[in-house]
Amino acid sequence: MARRRVTAWLLLAALAVPAVAQDERALPVATPASQGVSAERLQKLDRFMQTSTSPAGYLGGVVLVARNGRIVEQGVFGHQDLARAEPMQADAIFRLYSMTKPIASVAVLALLEDGKLSLDDPLSRFLPEFADIRVADGGSVDAPRLRKPARPVTLRHLLTHTAGFAAGLDGDAVASALRERADPHDASDLRDYAARAARLPLAADPGTRFGYEGTNTELLARVVEVASGQHFGDFLKQRILSPLRMRDTGFEVPQAQRHRVVDITTMGDDGRLRIADGPSARTPGARLNAYESGAGGLYSTAADYARFCQMLLGGGSLDGASILGRKTVELMLGNHLAGILDPPVNQYSGAEGFGLGGYVVLDPVRRGQPGSVGQFGWSGAASTNFMIDPKEQLLAILLLQHLPRPERTDDLPRIGRNVQALVYQALLP
Repeated sequence: MARRRVTAWLLLAALAVPAVAQDERALPVATPASQGVSAERLQKLDRFMQTSTSPAGYLGGVVLVARNGRIVEQGVFGHQDLARAEPMQADAIFRLYSMTKPIASVAVLALLEDGKLSLDDPLSRFLPEFADIRVADGGSVDAPRLRKPARPVTLRHLLTHTAGFAAGLDGDAVASALRERADPHDASDLRDYAARAARLPLAADPGTRFGYEGTNTELLARVVEVASGQHFGDFLKQRILSPLRMRDTGFEVPQAQRHRVVDITTMGDDGRLRIADGPSARTPGARLNAYESGAGGLYSTAADYARFCQMLLGGGSLDGASILGRKTVELMLGNHLAGILDPPVNQYSGAEGFGLGGYVVLDPVRRGQPGSVGQFGWSGAASTNFMIDPKEQLLAILLLQHLPRPERTDDLPRIGRNVQALVYQALLP
């Protein structure tokens, strides 16, 4: 059977689907109807995922939906290996890539609550090497024309991707080429990453545009180290992961658990899926970077990430663990582009702003799919996706492991928005 539901409410299907023990660390389970969700309509989501993980589609995936802090749907689909021999498991471990960024943003906000930083602090307060950063204003890679920025880079700029780093936008060619030459991703640790990045020019003045780029969050991770006096990974574990009991989340997977890591694929030139390049693809569970990447370095499970999401929906607390204060979470989920850009939207949608670490829906109608004003979420490069909806007290997580090749018209489609639409259509009146 390609699809196995692991929620406890499917009593009628008990003869067809083996029962799966509830993880003591997972959110509690409830019947969909008790939380205002239609079990019948959730079957549309099941069918969609079955089709999406057919032999012509993704290897496999996990979907988790919770409302009011209770899981109403957790489906496992397909397989977790390229040979399609190992069925997907509910506790499978995935590379989060950019779904790491909201966790890194919470780390920064925890330090804000400690009084160790403020959003409008200049980056140079913590990383003095950025005091003399310049903006590339024409010229060539070998002879760039540089000038002072109109204003300093602040932590708010980093959190909202408005710092001006090269992000593949118009006018970024010189700054992008210089970054490729310096290759900060080859850094040995976050200190080294920051030192390399400080030698590179910005592509635009801070606060003048939204340009999504991982450099912003890598530098925030280094700020966490400087402000806290701890390694970034140690800070995450102490202040976020351990209190939330996210025991399967980290920058590498213990050897004894690496059999749970899902193969990561990409589309080969022959039109067939193959294992992607990179150390974590060749050795599943190995670090994605030598340094502890706040922009994209974490592994996790659906159950673990659901606890992080539910903490945000719960105003910063979960099961007695207080990670952030309620007002700090409200600050995180607000549209910070409103105070920076006009119009206050991100580069991907005129109906979305950006909070501290993820998009914020401003207009579901203009966005063209079911949702709520204030819905918050983000995705990862390997086709992972999540959203939380404070108005509906709803969260949805989709975990897949495929790196798209945009140049290939026959690549697998991105399905995150489809899954979210199928979640919303299941809400009862």
